[in-house]
Amino acid sequence: MTGSAEIKVFSGEKSAYIAQDIAKALGVNLGERSLLRFSDGEFVTAYNETVRGDYVFIVQSTMPPSDNLMELLMMIDAAKRASAYKVIAVIPYFGFARQDRKDRPRITIAAKLVANLLTAAGADRVITMDLHADQIQGFFDIPVDHLYGSTVTIPYIKSLDLPNLAIASPDMGGAKRANSWAKHFHCDMIICHKSRPRPNVVAEMRVIGDVEGKDVVIVDDMIDTAGTICKAADLLKEMGANSVRAVATHGVLSGPALERIEASSLEEVVLTNSIPVSRPCSKIRTLSVAEMFANVMYNMVHHKSISEYFIL
Repeated sequence: MTGSAEIKVFSGEKSAYIAQDIAKALGVNLGERSLLRFSDGEFVTAYNETVRGDYVFIVQSTMPPSDNLMELLMMIDAAKRASAYKVIAVIPYFGFARQDRKDRPRITIAAKLVANLLTAAGADRVITMDLHADQIQGFFDIPVDHLYGSTVTIPYIKSLDLPNLAIASPDMGGAKRANSWAKHFHCDMIICHKSRPRPNVVAEMRVIGDVEGKDVVIVDDMIDTAGTICKAADLLKEMGANSVRAVATHGVLSGPALERIEASSLEEVVLTNSIPVSRPCSKIRTLSVAEMFANVMYNMVHHKSISEYFIL
């Protein structure tokens, strides 16, 4: 069966930009599908070509609005009902991942709910990148390939050849990630300790580590409102850092994020293209992960190792 199965790549509406690059790297055309919206906001999606007996890769990041998640679920369902051999959800940015635990009474664990929905819709496998919490992989009863944006961001930081590099975590929760980067580069690590009275608000921040004269790179999995990153950058600069950059896999960039980044002490912010940047920002550099996803998809179909994409 697998010997005759074709690879077909389809895209959700908001991820066509990266799906097109993935398909090109695989040497296939992006599959044709249609999306019809009704006046009340409801929509229906359909494939405009046969997928019977094929490997169907559906590329869709599930950032807000929730229509993006619903569209992915509907495309999985449609492929399954059209007798696809395997249906693989390719989710560069896995939305709702911050809701990964019950940290107060009567609250949902939305990341687990999304995992259940993807399985119920008919996904055979999920390929995603830099989940907010590694344990989310365990929420699934189907295989999950968890890739790392550091596959493309680390080579970029190396290319800068910063003379006195130090890696910083913007909070205690990111200390493990920052420590892995610091070990990789054989350099010092800095931790920014923050108190957060409520989501998206940083009240106070302190810095642990030697900052004077350092070229600091702050690493995180995502940047949302950019409040933490910008406050950390400004504080590090005040404490004598030579330069401050930020590296994150997912640029959520909601609310005043872009304005904060432009006004901050950050020299640049390095992101992957898992989420499209809504408008230009002079300090943002975007690196493509399309080739990485394409290589993983090819190796998966041909039963080859993908271990090289698990750098950190």
